Amino acid sequence: MEEWKDIIVVDSLGIVKTDIEEQYLSHLLCMGGTCRFFFNGQEFELHEGDLSIIRRRSLVEKIHPSVDFQCKIIYAKPAFIELSTPQSNYAMKGQLSLFNNPVIHLTPEQQILCRRDFDILEQRVNDTGHLFYRETVINAMQTAILDFFDFHARIYGHTDISTQNASIMSRFLAMLEEGTYREHREVSYYADRLCVTAKYLSEVSKKVSGYAANYWINRYTILDISRQLRNKSLTFVQISDMFCFSSPTYFSRYVQQNLGVKPSDYRE
Repeated sequence: MEEWKDIIVVDSLGIVKTDIEEQYLSHLLCMGGTCRFFFNGQEFELHEGDLSIIRRRSLVEKIHPSVDFQCKIIYAKPAFIELSTPQSNYAMKGQLSLFNNPVIHLTPEQQILCRRDFDILEQRVNDTGHLFYRETVINAMQTAILDFFDFHARIYGHTDISTQNASIMSRFLAMLEEGTYREHREVSYYADRLCVTAKYLSEVSKKVSGYAANYWINRYTILDISRQLRNKSLTFVQISDMFCFSSPTYFSRYVQQNLGVKPSDYRE
């Protein structure tokens, strides 16, 4: 394993744990075999040539690689990714899309380009004697990110996102990432914090992500509730209080509406 303080490059799973305090974004290129895993409560399967980009590794569960699974993984700290990301608002669209589906199926030509990006980045990380070491690593990461944008845009389409809309959506998601949804699940609350109307926030969210603002509030909430329900040391009343529901009955109704089952059935 070679590492710089902001990047770790490895060629196998499990070297960097998902539950460590240090947060890393992961970029995994499948080079052979298959790997099944759950992300955001949904099951995905990687095949040779697939690229997986995961921003929140705490949402990854039940990883099952095949015996012949081979991969190359780049772990990078969020601050380093932000520093290396080109000035393009496409990053916001990609971030939202990858939250729902972290797997990109690459064409044979894209696989060659992606493998080269991984190899170059690993070489730059290893070349610690370079007098402009930090700059060369940032440059290699930026090139890789632009290629990732290109891979993604060719599948999902490339639409321009205004700087204003990208800023609003970024601040909205930042509040959700902080866990604000545990106390506030009304679009109007977030709109007030962003100094826009609830209708405008939903329009921006729909334009940028394809989903209204309420979708993202519920999505973050139910993913967190699902994790808490799997923790059998917590009672349903405790979880209900954790998310500031007015009553356990209302909590149960919310879970059934969004997960399709009662909390007790989900836990079983």
